[in-house]
Amino acid sequence: MSLTPFTRQQLLPQEETLEVAKQRSELFIGLPKETSYQERRICLTPDAVSSLVAHGHRVLMECGAGLNASYTDKEYSDAGAEVTHDTKKVFSCPVILKVEPPSVKEIEMMNPETLIISAIQLKTQKKEYFEALKTKKITGLAFEFIKDEDGSYPAVKSLSEIAGTASILIAAELMISQKLGKGLLFGNITGVPPTEVVILGAGTAAEFAAKTAMGLGASVKVFDNSINKLRRLQNNLNQRIFTSTIQEKSVLKALMRCDVAIGAMRGKDRSPVVVSETMVERMKKGAVIIDISIDTGGCFETSEVTTHEKPTFVKHNVTHYCVPNIPSRYSKTASLSISNIISPFLLQMADDGGIESAIRCNAGLKHGIYFYHGRLTNRSIGEWFTIDYTDINLIVF
Repeated sequence: MSLTPFTRQQLLPQEETLEVAKQRSELFIGLPKETSYQERRICLTPDAVSSLVAHGHRVLMECGAGLNASYTDKEYSDAGAEVTHDTKKVFSCPVILKVEPPSVKEIEMMNPETLIISAIQLKTQKKEYFEALKTKKITGLAFEFIKDEDGSYPAVKSLSEIAGTASILIAAELMISQKLGKGLLFGNITGVPPTEVVILGAGTAAEFAAKTAMGLGASVKVFDNSINKLRRLQNNLNQRIFTSTIQEKSVLKALMRCDVAIGAMRGKDRSPVVVSETMVERMKKGAVIIDISIDTGGCFETSEVTTHEKPTFVKHNVTHYCVPNIPSRYSKTASLSISNIISPFLLQMADDGGIESAIRCNAGLKHGIYFYHGRLTNRSIGEWFTIDYTDINLIVF
């Protein structure tokens, strides 16, 4: 019997298993023209295209896709994109980038196993959309589901910043309108009482609305039922303003005095209706309501969806602005914002070896996947449309 605890073979140096290097992939991206009503944004700016092309990727763009965002075909062509009039050719690319989700007709033009990166806009979708994705075994990545390192949603946050800032600028325009306004300058002029603004909600859109209003010299009051959100908003503004939880009596008192009311509240399925029609009736004549949350139902009972062509209506002597897609009004700014979020993800995806490897390496990107090779992987979509779904973590790990 040997006294040595190890054999001679065990004492010899052993081979070390090294990590296999990632295989970098080249992307071929299709950039079609947006066909959705009033959609004027584009996913990639010429600078983003130039960066992608410099890294060895190809971008095929439909002619005129960037015109509504003030980008010409020549700018894209100079950046290295291939520009074509053939819509089918663009949709045949392995990766499709769109702001709005593709229509069923557009999905039919795609090749099987295509990766579509777009918004999902769950509240406006129909079951047929997901059935079309299943038929073509599409992989779908939604902007609004992608998470950042800190757990936030960068696309939602960025567009909320635009909507919040824009809401005050739009209110300022409406207050001086000859037909609708009462000739008030939005600001704090010496010897003149400041414009009074009421903001319902304390999220990102509300924060940027408050920043913009205060920058113009307005007096701001913010209402929300979350003390944590109100505290965070005050800390981010770096100064103390009037904040309160939502109580009908205090909200009504503020609304009766205000010149502008901003609705920026979100709910799980629908925005909570905080202001009743009776409360709107008691507001000042010529006051302005901007309902940012109209895309999820709105938080004023009197709100009705309007369009960029006819954005306002008057009810109970109060001007209502209820356009659901406010960032599209500022199409170039919104396009820059989306492009800044999407292009780094695309470059990272290519370095990781394609979408399959990327979602294994990046949990935030994995969270954005709602359809994986024709299988629904998002619980909220499955429950909303009563479709069978599989957790993405059970497929990709």
